[in-house]
Amino acid sequence: MADAPTGNGPAGQQPSAGDTSQQLIVNAQYIKDLSFENPRAPQSLMQQSGPPSIEINVDVKGQNIGPDTFEVVLTIKANAKSQADALFLIELAYGAIVTVRNVPQAMLPAVMLVETPRLLFPFARAIVAEATRDGGFPPLMINPIDFAELLRRDQAAAAPSTISGA
Repeated sequence: MADAPTGNGPAGQQPSAGDTSQQLIVNAQYIKDLSFENPRAPQSLMQQSGPPSIEINVDVKGQNIGPDTFEVVLTIKANAKSQADALFLIELAYGAIVTVRNVPQAMLPAVMLVETPRLLFPFARAIVAEATRDGGFPPLMINPIDFAELLRRDQAAAAPSTISGA
């Protein structure tokens, strides 16, 4: 995407009706769902014998809610275990309402499932880190995510397999 203006031109003016530049405008961001579980407290908060194993799953969904307006939800699920015992489970669904203008239909999946979550991720990461810290654990700092690679994997998995005939 070439340009992602904020929607305000010089001196706070709105873009003109004839403006054909590509736009991705984040209208609102919000926590749609947040869950933190510490099923073994207070035992899970005591010194552990070794570092926990942490599994993190990320998903992005988008849906049209109006002309040029979409809801994008970035879902992050993480669970930590020490040996076979669960330490914590966290699930965050972090949403945004975005307006997308002058973007070709073929580029819309990339804007919705790559560019938008790339903008949302730092906020979602901070929420996960604060929730795990507030739950009594060191903050879970999730490494940056390559959303383009996630989209490629999803598209490859969804593509029907082809069998060449002899």
